[in-house]
Amino acid sequence: MAGAATVLVVLALGACASGNPLNAATPSNGGTAGSDTIVVGSQQYYSNEIIAEIYSQALEANGFTVQRDFNIGQRDAYLPALESGQVDLFPEYTGNLLQFYKPDTTARTSDDVYAALGSALPSGLRVLDQAEATDQDSYVVTKTFADANKLVSIGDLATVTTPLTLGGNSELATRPYGPDGLKSVYGVTVGFTPIEDSGGPLTQKALLDGTVQIVNIYSADPNIKANDLVTLTDPKGLFLASHVVPLAGPGVSDAAAAVINKVQGALTAADLVAMNAQSVNDQLAAPVIATQWLNEKKLF
Repeated sequence: MAGAATVLVVLALGACASGNPLNAATPSNGGTAGSDTIVVGSQQYYSNEIIAEIYSQALEANGFTVQRDFNIGQRDAYLPALESGQVDLFPEYTGNLLQFYKPDTTARTSDDVYAALGSALPSGLRVLDQAEATDQDSYVVTKTFADANKLVSIGDLATVTTPLTLGGNSELATRPYGPDGLKSVYGVTVGFTPIEDSGGPLTQKALLDGTVQIVNIYSADPNIKANDLVTLTDPKGLFLASHVVPLAGPGVSDAAAAVINKVQGALTAADLVAMNAQSVNDQLAAPVIATQWLNEKKLF
């Protein structure tokens, strides 16, 4: 039902728009309104849904038929759908995607991580261009806690004498950068409390009220600044560089990929933070945010 509602919203926006540069776009290099449907998916995470909606509207503006299958969940749910061909295109993040398929990777920099993805992905899947925009995992504490314990880097947590509890999505418990990674890389021992909203309001409330002392929040979340939180630096590279990257299956033609790569070339880190703020603070819907961004960029 959510996907159908999103389509109706987008159609309504398109019908009401005037002077929209998207409306003038025409299919190129094989894209036609009658071509096979491209199924675009998204995580159950507002920022990821915004990017998926941008991809969807850009493809539609170029004559492709799009089906939205948003809010699927986390990687254990949506990657099998991509591998089986049920979903064709998905916004991903380079570092986390690489670490999912190759937990022992030694790649850490943006270029190395992106290059390593080529050989790590299953047959039939490929990544398109990575964007400047990043939205990677980070460990965050309150400013009060940071000041009281002289915390700047993740490693500084090892000097805290009181028990530490980490909060984040349940899968964080087994991720390479979760509790085991904190122990092996930085010598930091933590308990773990699952909070299932991808660093959202529940996670930040638990941090602010002291239920947990450290949380996993994506770096492009505008409320890190709004709530005066402190992102701990990561000098040893516990977290891999993680840029926005489209993960594509065989259903994405070269013509469709060219459309998405044009979007990727325009998507900056500042853009993503600003769009996330529109969602979180202004309560704008993903289709509205996507349409505004595409209009501002005059991509098509």
